[in-house]
Amino acid sequence: MDLSGWTPPPLPPRAPLAGRYVRLEPLMPDHAAGLFDAFAKDTEGAMWRYLPVGPFADLAAYGGWLDAARLLHDPLHYAIRMADGRLGGTMSLMRMDPRAGSIETGWLTFAPRLQRTREATEAVWLLMRWAFEAGYRRFEWKCDAANLPSRRAAERFGFSYEGVFRQAGVVKGRNRDTAWFAAIDSDWPALQAAYERWLDPANFDAAGRQKESLAVLTAPVLVARDPLLAGNGG
Repeated sequence: MDLSGWTPPPLPPRAPLAGRYVRLEPLMPDHAAGLFDAFAKDTEGAMWRYLPVGPFADLAAYGGWLDAARLLHDPLHYAIRMADGRLGGTMSLMRMDPRAGSIETGWLTFAPRLQRTREATEAVWLLMRWAFEAGYRRFEWKCDAANLPSRRAAERFGFSYEGVFRQAGVVKGRNRDTAWFAAIDSDWPALQAAYERWLDPANFDAAGRQKESLAVLTAPVLVARDPLLAGNGG
């Protein structure tokens, strides 16, 4: 592959990204209360299990973390505003390497109200779309290898499986093996079409149930599937 004429893409701007169902807003202090309220509905703290922070005891503790995190550019954190105006979680662009054309989405903290919704899927798509339209060659998804829901989500979203890095880290006193997934720029046209087809309002009935599965639409794009999922309901 000749890349002699290729130009590294820009770093993402600190600007909102808007879709049909959701708006991604760069994290700000006034997001803290709405996000903490959304996260409080996860009474068992399950959404924090594989993250290096959380759950937070109170709004002051969460606000302190948010106030530091919002100043970072890598990760660049976004608050996810849902169609009804409430906040549903956060996610980020991170591990940015314009010279290689590589960028990752991570720090997904999806509150119960956001999980398994059109907004959640569109939020991932908005970051993927920005990355490939900006000129990135590779869009990554990594997760704790023990996090089967995240591994299933990666495959559903059209990220191809690339393997597991053993003993890649230590999180909350536990070993972390890291499962790697990625989509590349040559995947993007087919992924774009799959997401647009799935997100179309016509793909949902009056009760909001999907007619066509995103996993079915993205499956032809995958160059490798996660072998662990085959025996775990994937």
